[in-house]
Amino acid sequence: MTQAKYGDTVVVHYEGKLSDGTIFDTSSNSDPLQFTIGDGEIIPGFEEAVVGMSVGETRTAEISSDQAYGPHQPELVVKVDRNQLPPDFDLEVGQQLQIQQAPGQFIPAIVTDLSNEDVTLDANHPLAGKDLVFDIQLVGIAA
Repeated sequence: MTQAKYGDTVVVHYEGKLSDGTIFDTSSNSDPLQFTIGDGEIIPGFEEAVVGMSVGETRTAEISSDQAYGPHQPELVVKVDRNQLPPDFDLEVGQQLQIQQAPGQFIPAIVTDLSNEDVTLDANHPLAGKDLVFDIQLVGIAA
């Protein structure tokens, strides 16, 4: 039976969970995910988990944060003085904003704290620093 290997384009269904069982993503109500193993389109630990799977096989993979979205980087958490924002700008904790890093370059950031004086923004990926668990089913291998 053919097994998935580096360079193969694979099609998978998956369910991603945090270590406490909270589901953060799933393909169960949508089309399966298609990617080429080794192209770096998805997190390294997920790619590695698919290698060696046969079509129809299901696998549970525990992926450490260093093989997922990396560690939470404190230097990507910044406080911005509210005076630097438009006065009519309504903000909420959990809201996603785009921060201009350089002309034409924007990065997403989440509002994590608000006060009358400043706003705390976190530009880490929301899953940075978290170990993940994926239930993966290999649906197909394209040539």
